[in-house]
Amino acid sequence: MLASLIASFATGETTLALKRTRRAAAAYLAAAITGLCGVGFLVGAGFIWTAEKYGHLEAAIGFGLGFLLVAGLILLVHRLMASTRAREDERRRRADIAALGTTAAMAVLPTLLRSKGGIGALLGPVVALAAYAIYRENRKPDGSDSAAGE
Repeated sequence: MLASLIASFATGETTLALKRTRRAAAAYLAAAITGLCGVGFLVGAGFIWTAEKYGHLEAAIGFGLGFLLVAGLILLVHRLMASTRAREDERRRRADIAALGTTAAMAVLPTLLRSKGGIGALLGPVVALAAYAIYRENRKPDGSDSAAGE
């Protein structure tokens, strides 16, 4: 009974949150469209003013080059941010995988310790990890083995 009460409360809250989100999205969309219209009129007014001052051809060339410059800057900033974001995503993914592995190991640990072969099942990977750590510590930085170069 308590679970159904909590579920109905959560469902009601979820529905209300979805309605608020839809209303906010509609308001932001309307504001964005109106803002874009305003920017369009300002660009038009700027073009008219520039055309009267310098001539139609010069104004068109200037505005075209200006918009191309802005587009190039946008792409440059996007590329720089994308590479930074990719590095952050990779770091976060590694941390998540490590946390997942630790959680899985902690969940299985009691079962392994209770079983007869559990200690052996735990010692095998631990010994392998220790051997790999020793190998990584003793190898040369260029990737070649110390015995192969001698």
